Amino acid sequence: MSIYPFEAKKIDGETISLEQFEGKALLIVNTASKCGFTPQFKELQSLYEEYKDKGFEVLGFPCNQFMGQEPGNEEEIQSFCELNYGVSFPMFAKVEVNGQDAHPLFKYLTENAPGVLGMKAVKWNFTKFLVDKSGNVIDRYAPNTNPKDIASDIEKVL
Repeated sequence: MSIYPFEAKKIDGETISLEQFEGKALLIVNTASKCGFTPQFKELQSLYEEYKDKGFEVLGFPCNQFMGQEPGNEEEIQSFCELNYGVSFPMFAKVEVNGQDAHPLFKYLTENAPGVLGMKAVKWNFTKFLVDKSGNVIDRYAPNTNPKDIASDIEKVL
């Protein structure tokens, strides 16, 4: 199985199939606007701009499960990301990444790329999952991993 059977609601409310990203390398990130790691939006946008013409996408999934650090609605989140960080990569509607109500995509990602000591749960905002052009989960990166430190891994899957 790959990530392609999953659907997700974009930040504008449109539900899409992740099949539309088939043939592209992806970095899937759970984001938050009021987190100490929020400045990573800048590096994520930089990676997106550097590699998008080579078949790379960043997919941002806002999540409010970690100390309420994403309290806004979709319109507020989108405005914040665009105005403060110039985000132009696809952003999605708020999701849960852990627990019974976790989005099926994140259940799949965490199952296929467990964290430290085999922990399946997402530890914090800005956990990153690298997916290859065939939709396979390649790696998982901790929230404190700077996105630019993932560049060499992105180049390998491109």
